[in-house]
Amino acid sequence: MDQTGRDDAPASPEPTPASPPPPGLLDDFGRLGRAFQKLFGAQLSLLAAELGLARSAVHWLLAAGLVATIAGVGLGLTLLGLTGWLLAQWFNSWTWALVVLALLELGVLGGAILLFRRCMHWMSLPATRGEWNAMMRDVLRRPEPRDETRPEDVP
Repeated sequence: MDQTGRDDAPASPEPTPASPPPPGLLDDFGRLGRAFQKLFGAQLSLLAAELGLARSAVHWLLAAGLVATIAGVGLGLTLLGLTGWLLAQWFNSWTWALVVLALLELGVLGGAILLFRRCMHWMSLPATRGEWNAMMRDVLRRPEPRDETRPEDVP
């Protein structure tokens, strides 16, 4: 209780708080960071979520590619076995069936190699005659490097 008899009155007057020191450079950077986070916080969290989904999608794509490769190899082996069995039934000989199957596989391999070489050749060619002509004009317009010690340049 104070001298006036009131219970809720302060016993002594409180000193006024001193004014805070002026903000420094670090405080300015801190406020700038908080303002940036407040302004772009939603976009940053959305970007983080999208990157997380993309990272997860890459793992799932790799897993799906592995499963598809295993299934494709398994299907190929099954079809080769079935083809060999059908050839053996047709020739009444496993030896002839395997020889024909090996020749068939050799033909497919040769065709794949030829197709690969043709595609590599197509990639090395210009797309059109116009592109070829433009390349030739560029080559002809390109200045030749001058050698400073040529005899006709020396007086």
